[in-house]
Amino acid sequence: METWTLHRRRIVIARAAAALVIVACACTAHAQVYPNRPIHLIVPFPPGGGIDLFARILGRKLADQLGQQVIIDNRPGAQGNIGMQIGAKAPPDGYTLTVAYAGTVAINPILYKDPGFDPLKDFAPISLGSSQPEAMVAHPAVPAKNPQELLALARARPGKLTFGSSASTGQLVVELFKQLNKADVLHVAYKGAQFAITDLIAGYIDVAAASIAAVVPFHKSGRVRAIVVAGPERSPSLPDVMSAPEAGMPGLQVVGWYSIVAPTGTPPEIVARLNVEINKALLASDLRERFANAGITPKGSTVAELAALIRSDYERLGKVVKASGATAN
Repeated sequence: METWTLHRRRIVIARAAAALVIVACACTAHAQVYPNRPIHLIVPFPPGGGIDLFARILGRKLADQLGQQVIIDNRPGAQGNIGMQIGAKAPPDGYTLTVAYAGTVAINPILYKDPGFDPLKDFAPISLGSSQPEAMVAHPAVPAKNPQELLALARARPGKLTFGSSASTGQLVVELFKQLNKADVLHVAYKGAQFAITDLIAGYIDVAAASIAAVVPFHKSGRVRAIVVAGPERSPSLPDVMSAPEAGMPGLQVVGWYSIVAPTGTPPEIVARLNVEINKALLASDLRERFANAGITPKGSTVAELAALIRSDYERLGKVVKASGATAN
């Protein structure tokens, strides 16, 4: 009897071991065949802005590398909250990714009472994609060529100078300009950067704060005038425009970034594969050339580095938003 029991135990153990091997092989095979169908890349803003350009350029390169189509899925609304909600609730299988940026994951959760997602719990960071400061641009008819002249104009016309922005990072630039200089300007909110720039070009607003990628082509054509780069140094895309410290406003710094995230629960082997592919794409000369023409500065990262950046900006920029008293509900 004892020998028979021991024999049965050995059979059970052997079967369990075989099952583990099968599962392990299945997981390995799953990672090896990924992706085997098109990937959807959610852009939480309308087509035409800096974040959309970033997604389309990167998506095209990733499609070449992965051998599968990367479909750009624009889901605008609530300054990016709608698209982020959709991305957070997508199946965690690696086939729905989202472009996240400083505004949606670090500012919106403070700006909105309930953005509909938790940036620290609902997403699996994959990789940083770019990093660039915001810029402040004016209509050519506005008699100001630098921030100090713009400030003088704002003080001469309290509450009359209109500042447009589409996303929360742009709004933060406006709020910082007001806080640092005790300036009374009128903020006008837009659903997308292209709408703010379009109205600026038409002369409906005086100034706009947007990503460098959104303003570079219009500055170069003379349809808008870049006033200041809201970062620690000049941008290679706008070499003729002074930085905030040069302009005597060192506190006027809002550096935006674009990144790729997936829903929490996405298999780590898929996250690792995507991280490798994204960083590989960012080093490619053809992608870097297209980014440069669009005013986008490529910058990759490890998964851990992106996770740390999201948490750091969530805490740091959140304090600025709270101090400003700005809300978007």
